Amino acid sequence: MTRARPGPGARAAARALTDTFRQHVAQTSADPLGIVVARARGSWIVDVHGRRYLDLLSGMGVSNLGHGNAAVRRACRAQLDRYLHVMVYGEFVLAAQVQLADQLTTLAGHPFEQAYFTNSGAEAIEGALKTARKHTKRAGLVAFDLGFHGDTLGALSLGGNPRYRDPFLPLLPHTTILPWCDAEALRGIDRRTAAVVIEPVQAEGGVRTADPAFLRLLRDRCTQVGALLIFDEVVTGLGRTGTLFAFEQSGIRPDLLVLAKALGGGLPLGAFLGSRTVLGTLARNPPLGHVTTFGGHPLSCAAAVAALEVLTSRRLVARAAARGRTFLAGLQQLQQAHPVIRAVRGVGLLLAIEFRSPRATRRFAAACLARGLILNWTLHRDTVVRLAPPLTISPAEIRHALDALDSALRSLRTST
Repeated sequence: MTRARPGPGARAAARALTDTFRQHVAQTSADPLGIVVARARGSWIVDVHGRRYLDLLSGMGVSNLGHGNAAVRRACRAQLDRYLHVMVYGEFVLAAQVQLADQLTTLAGHPFEQAYFTNSGAEAIEGALKTARKHTKRAGLVAFDLGFHGDTLGALSLGGNPRYRDPFLPLLPHTTILPWCDAEALRGIDRRTAAVVIEPVQAEGGVRTADPAFLRLLRDRCTQVGALLIFDEVVTGLGRTGTLFAFEQSGIRPDLLVLAKALGGGLPLGAFLGSRTVLGTLARNPPLGHVTTFGGHPLSCAAAVAALEVLTSRRLVARAAARGRTFLAGLQQLQQAHPVIRAVRGVGLLLAIEFRSPRATRRFAAACLARGLILNWTLHRDTVVRLAPPLTISPAEIRHALDALDSALRSLRTST
């Protein structure tokens, strides 16, 4: 790695900024990564000392096109010159918002006729839950073990890890967590159930892919009892798994589709898609029963329209499938060479390395950071490291990543 040589003044400024960060920015852990970012382009983040980091997390799945995509930046500049916020969601006709809704529903196909835009994935989950309850006139909600759907109270109620749920109890009543991919457990979905929420691939749960046969049984059970099936594709949507939407690989279609993260091309944006019949319940009895001030912000929607154009015109979905196979093959070779790895798996460019202990996982992540790789273990599986690089990652960058991963693994062996 090439490093610049910052002077004493630059080093002092970086230390002061880090101190202020710790004092005045509310922290989510006692040990943040603490990289002082100077700039980011493509697959790389550069800190104020000039050190380059290969981002194998894509800003936690946001930067599918890499950092600072030129088309997205142009779209943002053009929208800045037109207008920013002008009215709460749903009242004014905003060209970028309309264009995005049209494109998303066309790409997703039946039954997705309308999109409701939000600021984030958790907010989109909340809107989908409210829609399901109002549409079905039922209270019951069902989700799955080790699932993750966000940290607002409603979304957290669906979370499948008691470690993160229990400190905030009581959460939403009438919520059931079922075991993952257990066909017998589907009997827990009944005529009291408003909605079932599932990730087709559990990202925070350790990159666990739902079996298509199970998803077909789940679809049938929801149809049988009249519950809405909600696919949370906040992580998996928009090409991450090698198809535009992960539900395309299952042979079924959900009633509601939740998107966020990569949707905004780097800006905050979420959405949930459904039929006019289902989403129409939000507009009546009473009207304005679900509103948002900043959801579908015109700047975010303009960025999203540009991002979708790049995604489709550059065939990045097919590239994600091909590059994912290359990356996974490299990880399989690493598994053969390093017994500390229990398993590797993945779909598209959503990949996982599973270790034999949490300690090995933590040491590996630290060794990778020291070698200029940004990655970390998953929230609900402390033995699994997730890799989700930009869909634009090059073959040379994949080789660089595999070499650095190999070096980190060798360091674990020599330090024991």
